Amino acid sequence: MNLATFDLNLLVIFDAMLRDRSVTKTGERLGLSQPAVSHALNRLRWLLKDQLFVRTPDGMMPTPRAEALAQPVREALNNLIRVLAPESFDPATAQRNFRLAVNNYAAVVLVGPVAATCATTAPNVRLSLRPSGTLDLSDMLDRGELDLALSNHAPAGDRFSSQVLIEDSYVVVMRRGHPLTGGSLGLDALAQVPHLNISSSGEDLDFVDRALTEQGLSRSIALEAPYLSAGKILVQSTMVAVLGRQIAEEFRRAYPIELCELPFPSPPLCSVMSWHRRFDDQPAHLWLRNRIASAATNL
Repeated sequence: MNLATFDLNLLVIFDAMLRDRSVTKTGERLGLSQPAVSHALNRLRWLLKDQLFVRTPDGMMPTPRAEALAQPVREALNNLIRVLAPESFDPATAQRNFRLAVNNYAAVVLVGPVAATCATTAPNVRLSLRPSGTLDLSDMLDRGELDLALSNHAPAGDRFSSQVLIEDSYVVVMRRGHPLTGGSLGLDALAQVPHLNISSSGEDLDFVDRALTEQGLSRSIALEAPYLSAGKILVQSTMVAVLGRQIAEEFRRAYPIELCELPFPSPPLCSVMSWHRRFDDQPAHLWLRNRIASAATNL
C-alpha cells in the first residue's frame, strides 16, 4: 500500500460506515451525497481488495476484513485528530520547564511575584532562571535554549517579539537618617556626596554625569558593588546610589533606607520581555507571558 497515492478521506468514510451501517446516513453525517459515498466505498473496496460492507435486511454489514480494520482505523483517525487539533495548556495539570534569562532589575523586582503566581496556579510548572549578564540572548532564543528573556531592551531582529513590562524611573537611595534626607536634593549635594555604583546592574547612568557636567560638577564614585551587597553598604555609610524606583522600594522593604527624587528629569528605565516569534501563539508560552505581564501590572 502506497500512502502517497492513498486518499485518507476514504478512511473517514469507512469509519462512518462502520458506525451508521448505511450509505445514506453516512452521507448525512459527512455532508456528502449518496452517490459520492457509494463512489468512495467502491474505490476503497478496489484498493483493499475486499467487499468491506455487504447489503443485508439489517443494513450494510461489515465483512471480517472490515471488522479487523475497524479498531486500527479508528485509533489512527483519533490520533490524527489529537495531533492536528489546536494545542491546549492546562496550568493546573501541566508539567513543563520554562527557561528564562533575567537581568538584575527583573531578578529583584519581578521574579518573586512571577514565581508566586506560578506556584499557585501551576504547581508542576518549573521555572529555570539564569542571570543574563554574560549570555548571548539572541543566539539562545534562536536555538531554543531560552523561552523568554527579561532585560532592559529587546534583542534586534524581526524574528523576535517583545513586550514592555515596566517603565520605571530613577531615584537616589540612602540610609535612613542620612544628612541629605529631610529636604529636596540639589545638584551640589548630589555631587558632593560619595556614590555607590552598582556594578552588576548593566544600566546606563551617564545621564546623571551629563546633568552634573552641565553645571560644572561631577560625581564621586567611592565604591562599586553588586546588588547583593548594596543594601548593607548603604545603611552603614554616607554613600548614596542611583537605582530604579521599583528596586529601591524592594530595598526599602529589607533595609532602613530612604528614597529621594533626582534634581533633574529621569529617563525611563524599561523592563522588556522578549521571545522568538515562533512561540507567539503557543498556548503554554502565551500562558507564562500573560502571568509575567500580570505580575508587572500589579507592581
